[in-house]
Amino acid sequence: MNKDYQTQLDQKSASLQELFSSFGELPELEVFRSPPEHYRMRAEFRVWHDEEDLYYIMFDQATKERYKVEKFPVASELINRLMPILIEKVKHSEVLRRRIFQIDFLSTLSGEMLVSLLYHRQLDDEWVEAVRELKQELIDDGFNLHVIGRARKQKIVLDHEHVIEKLYPNDKEIRYMQVENSFTQPNATVATKMLEWAIDCTLNSQDSDLLELYCGNGNFSIALAPNFRQVLATEVAKPSVDSAQFNIAENKVPNLKIARLSAEEITEAINDERSFSRLRQQEVDLSEYHFKTIFVDPPRAGMDEKSVAMVQAYDRIVYISCNPDSLKDNLQTLTKTHKITRFAMFDQFPFTHHTEAGVLLERV
Repeated sequence: MNKDYQTQLDQKSASLQELFSSFGELPELEVFRSPPEHYRMRAEFRVWHDEEDLYYIMFDQATKERYKVEKFPVASELINRLMPILIEKVKHSEVLRRRIFQIDFLSTLSGEMLVSLLYHRQLDDEWVEAVRELKQELIDDGFNLHVIGRARKQKIVLDHEHVIEKLYPNDKEIRYMQVENSFTQPNATVATKMLEWAIDCTLNSQDSDLLELYCGNGNFSIALAPNFRQVLATEVAKPSVDSAQFNIAENKVPNLKIARLSAEEITEAINDERSFSRLRQQEVDLSEYHFKTIFVDPPRAGMDEKSVAMVQAYDRIVYISCNPDSLKDNLQTLTKTHKITRFAMFDQFPFTHHTEAGVLLERV
């Protein structure tokens, strides 16, 4: 497996360098490996009913045929330990098995787990009582977990709808609230390496401030805050903003503020085209910031033209991309004013074609 993994990693890095070859001489590609197994912290499985039997299934992407899943080496060891125990307990409970069609797992390196049970029927008090018993049995088996029930227009949270992950970039603990159905980095080991790379890219910046777009739950901004005088991060999704505010307080980060604005809106605010009450509510006065560095981790489509133009105003751009093709498109413009001085590949999804990349650009 390790030999096969190195082969696919070499192929990915070669393909990435070929994709960006049009930008001329690039810095040496920094390649960040993943564990070849048990790297994914979340997983979703359909549940198949076969008379009295019950088991997990997935669908082949090519043939669309379903197949039974007993082990899932891609997922964390914690998920693999829980999978067979959970399905057996659900199978032998008439209340819990009735019209269940999916089970979702969200695990952490810290040992905490969230399980969501999805149904094609409305959930009642009988279900709540049965799932409470299930949860206690699993706790007695040594699992630290929370359980959520979902049905159409219905969501039952027994205690928490989140877990607390602990990552250790450069051996410093950072705690993150991760909420069910909200985006989190799926590969915690590589996510830690991404944080370390970004921290290293932004060293010696204490005399200036950082602006981050698309900050999610504050994953990068919390880790980068010690490198800067002040940090302003923006995110449009309210659940992610709420998680980020929790994470700021949990990690005691005094120099970081989060504003619920899209990349387009913060661009308009910085350009004095619009004012936003959401900035005033967070006591953000843009005139008090001296931004020299901007951090962006956009969705797969990359940044729109207006945001790309705004980003060019900064001396340093740290760009993390989940889609090298859209990164390449954005770099066609960004490299007119900036030079690529760091180039990285993060193998979040081993044995797939998916690649994540990072670049540091500095003004020419």
